[in-house]
Amino acid sequence: DQAAIDEYVRCFADPAAIHASCEDYRAAGTIDLEHDRADRGRKIATPLLTLWGARAVVGKMFDCLADWREVADNVTGRALDCGHFIPEEAPAETLAEIEAFIARFEGAR
Repeated sequence: DQAAIDEYVRCFADPAAIHASCEDYRAAGTIDLEHDRADRGRKIATPLLTLWGARAVVGKMFDCLADWREVADNVTGRALDCGHFIPEEAPAETLAEIEAFIARFEGAR
């Protein structure tokens, strides 16, 4: 979708956006590892929805549900028929999954 590409180009024309993106990747190999070690053995209690692209690297290389279930108690999710950019490549399917997940908890407050 050209509109989505144009929006990425607009956002990443800002050097601060590039810096923030690089910092996110840097953190994955530094402070995030420290946080993971500190949280080892603890699990997320909040219900968690995980979605990934079946044709993306993550979908091909990892068992996403099993991986998340190691760190969270209440995990649901599935692979969508798309690549890495889930909302752009499968917007209707992504929205349907999110709406169904939220509906499970409506009125539970």
